[in-house]
Amino acid sequence: MERRISRRSFLKKSAIALSTVALCDSRGIGSAVAAPQNKSQVFFTKDISVNGLLKIYAKVNQGMTGKIGIKLHSGEPHGPNLLPIELIKGLQPHIPNSTIVESNVLYPSPRRTTKGHLETIKTNGFDFCPVDIMDADGDVMLPIPGMREFFDKWLDPSLTQRPFIPGVHLTDIAVGKSLMNYDSLLVYTHFKGHTSGGFGGSLKNIAIGCASGQVGKRQVHGEGWSKGPLFLERMVEAGKGITGHFDPHITYINVLKNISVDCDCNAHGAKPTCDDIGIVGSTDILAIDKASVDLVYALPPDQRRDIVERIESRSGLHQLEYMKTLNMGNDRYELITL
Repeated sequence: MERRISRRSFLKKSAIALSTVALCDSRGIGSAVAAPQNKSQVFFTKDISVNGLLKIYAKVNQGMTGKIGIKLHSGEPHGPNLLPIELIKGLQPHIPNSTIVESNVLYPSPRRTTKGHLETIKTNGFDFCPVDIMDADGDVMLPIPGMREFFDKWLDPSLTQRPFIPGVHLTDIAVGKSLMNYDSLLVYTHFKGHTSGGFGGSLKNIAIGCASGQVGKRQVHGEGWSKGPLFLERMVEAGKGITGHFDPHITYINVLKNISVDCDCNAHGAKPTCDDIGIVGSTDILAIDKASVDLVYALPPDQRRDIVERIESRSGLHQLEYMKTLNMGNDRYELITL
């Protein structure tokens, strides 16, 4: 039986993590991963504005070189909980040679086709800069580091003891073909709940968001739009394919605002029942999603109730467990307030 994180133990760990808050010091931005005591650095501000966003980006942009993709969620037309367009317009001009990148979706939506997706992009105000629907011209298979080697060893008849790690499902993930045109990726995420994943953070943004609409997303969702731990493991493995491709030229920003229990893929998402929290940034995908979840769990009980129920009812914390299993990052972090 797989070990799960209980709510009590997770809250305890969250409280410990959030107690480690330090003022930003004179260390250079190149130290964003190498924090004290083997902790990754996560930068935090309560200032949800363009100014606060740029301060966070300045701390985590050391790997952003060459042609840069800004991966964000375009959302359904007129989505009720989308991030304010100013938080996107205010960032992109400060990132030279950058393009907003997205992929088509699998479920019935205007964004299922490239034409409809581009119309949605215009409706939601994202057409102020170049936008690339990465699977407009098809997809390409991206290997997931370590997975194929595992299967090769597992199928080797000469081995008397075969390796075992839990929940290995994918060796490759189909991504939009034009993803290969980018040297770096900024994963810019609206952190919120998710009907299948429990929560949608940086991991979900790339794992499903970069997967091609008709092939990659089918790989992740599996048959019958499955939910639960197996779906989450496929999502994490898909994310590992993206991080492995770009590392170290990939970085992450999560905006904790309009935190509905529903994803922006829901055109009629529920109204948020908690206060806005702030913006976090890191070069470590596990650390940033763990910190974001910790910040939600640290809310007063009446505010966190709905989003925590959504996370736990979907086994959402397994995203963090499995990212750690696959060595995708560090679940120990230093939260540095700017």
